[in-house]
Amino acid sequence: MARLSRAARVKPLRLTSRGASSPKAARAKPLALGGLSQFLGYSIRQAQLWIFREFSRRLASFEISPAQFSVLCVIDANPGVNQLAVAALLSIERAGLGRLVDHLEGRGLVRRTASTINRRYYELHLTEAGAALLARVRLAATESDKALRSKIGPRAYKELQRALSIFVDDA
Repeated sequence: MARLSRAARVKPLRLTSRGASSPKAARAKPLALGGLSQFLGYSIRQAQLWIFREFSRRLASFEISPAQFSVLCVIDANPGVNQLAVAALLSIERAGLGRLVDHLEGRGLVRRTASTINRRYYELHLTEAGAALLARVRLAATESDKALRSKIGPRAYKELQRALSIFVDDA
C-alpha cells in the first residue's frame, strides 16, 4: 500500500457562505481581538465601517456611492471648482477622481468644462439633474446620520462630533 504524503491526507476545506468549514466550526469560540479593542484607532475603524454600511444602504436606491456623494457636495458648494482641488480636498487620487467624474458626467449629474483661466484644468458644475439628485441624497444622508445618533445617543454623538472636528478642520 502506497503511503500518502501529508498534503494528500489533509481533507480539503469546504467553506460555507459564512466562512465556516463545518457546523462544528460554526459553533467554535469566536476569535479574540488580542487587545485590538483597546486601541482607539481600531474602534474608529469599526465605527467607520458601520457608518459606511448604513450610509451605503441608504444611498443604494440612488445608485450613488459615498465618494460620489462627497464629490457632488463639494461641487455644489464650489461651482466651477477644478478637479485637482476636489481631489486634494477629499484625499482622492487624481486618476480615481477622473474616473469618478467621468461616471458622474456620464449619468448627466456633472458638467465638465475647460477652465478659462488655465486650460490644463477642468471646471466642474452640477447639472440640474445633479442638483436635484443631490437634494434627495442629502435627505438620505441626514437619515443615516440620525441612525448613528440613535445608535450612540445624542450626547455621545455631539461629543464625538466635537472630538473628531479637529481632523475635519485639518483637511
